[in-house]
Amino acid sequence: MTRQWVVNASPLIVLTKVNQVHLLFELCSEVVIPSGVVREICIAPDNDPAKLWILNEGTNYIRDVEQVDPVIAAWGLGLGESHVLTYIYINPGYEAILDDRAAKTAALALGIPVRGTLGVILLAKQEGKVEAARPIFEQLIQVGFRVSTQVLESALRLVGE
Repeated sequence: MTRQWVVNASPLIVLTKVNQVHLLFELCSEVVIPSGVVREICIAPDNDPAKLWILNEGTNYIRDVEQVDPVIAAWGLGLGESHVLTYIYINPGYEAILDDRAAKTAALALGIPVRGTLGVILLAKQEGKVEAARPIFEQLIQVGFRVSTQVLESALRLVGE
């Protein structure tokens, strides 16, 4: 498996809340968490699952992004999204794991492969890492992940659920 992922805050936050962050590491050979993503996550209260995870198990995956590339900065994205895309722009061969629509648009325009949280769960189902995607999708919604019913049902059809 040669997948290499650079992960944004949203997927880390929701996957830690539903105890599925391990899927990131089971589905790819390298995970990178840019420093800007860490800064966004660490704003949370001390008992936040993503903050606790990033300050403990997650520290080995943190990579510093000193400044946002001007090509990425022109898109006016948040710090985490800008760091994710800058890291990949400078280090081709990675896939962005993010949920922000504007960031996905920027990634696609720049030729950066992108997958969202739902895509990670679908891949986990396809590769037999989870028995079913629907219960995880339902948990994601319970912890505040926003997705339309139509997108959710389309995603589930892709994996035969």
